[in-house]
Amino acid sequence: MKTPIILVNYKIYNEISGSRGLELAKICQEVSKKTGVNIAIAPQMIDLFYIAEKISIPVFSQHVDNIKPGSGTGKTTLEGIRATKAVGTLINHSENRLKIADIENIVTKCKELGLISVVCTNNLAVSKAVAMFNPDFIAVEPPELIGGDISVTDADPDIVKNTVKVIRDISPKTKVLCGAGVKNGKDIKKAIELGAEGVLLASGVTKAKNPREVLEDLAKGAI
Repeated sequence: MKTPIILVNYKIYNEISGSRGLELAKICQEVSKKTGVNIAIAPQMIDLFYIAEKISIPVFSQHVDNIKPGSGTGKTTLEGIRATKAVGTLINHSENRLKIADIENIVTKCKELGLISVVCTNNLAVSKAVAMFNPDFIAVEPPELIGGDISVTDADPDIVKNTVKVIRDISPKTKVLCGAGVKNGKDIKKAIELGAEGVLLASGVTKAKNPREVLEDLAKGAI
C-alpha cells in the first residue's frame, strides 16, 4: 500500500452515522485524488459493506475477533471483512484491546487471506512484541493522548522515533503509523520526519466542521 498514508478511523461518532459516513468517504476520496496522497478510512462496522461498495480508496474494518465463521453472534470474522471488499482491518485499538495470542493469530490469518493488518499499540514494549508477528502496519497511539488537542509528535516524539527503530530492527517490512491528537499537516510532517509512514486519526477529521479543509491541510503535510 502506498505511503505516506492518512488512515481516518470513524469510530462511532454521531457526526458520521448513516449517510454522513458515505459523504465523508467521498470527501476523503476526492481529496486523495486531488492531492495524490493515499487516504484510507475505517467506517463504522455497520456501514462497512455499504461504504466499501461505493468508493475506491482503501477501506478498513475497525475491529476483528479471533474467531472462525460459524457460531459467534455479534462477532466479526476476517472472512466477513474480506467479503465486504474492505482491504484490511485495525487490530487491538485502545478502545478494543485483544490478547497477544489473538493478535498473532489474526495477523497470521490476514496474510493467508490477503488482508492488510494494522495493529495498534500503546507503548514500546507492546510494539516490540507485535513486531515479531510481522504485521503490515503498527500504529503507535499513547492512550492518554487519544482524542486530545496535543499530538503525539509534540507530546512524546521519542515514542514515535524509538518505535520506528525497534520495529525496523525486528521486522523491516512493517510500516509504522502514529496517532493520538493528530490534527493537521504540521503533525503529519513531523511524524514523517520522525520516521513514521503515515498517521491514524479520528476526531480531527470526523468531528471537524469542514472535514475537506482539514483533509487538504493534512495531505499537504504528507507531500
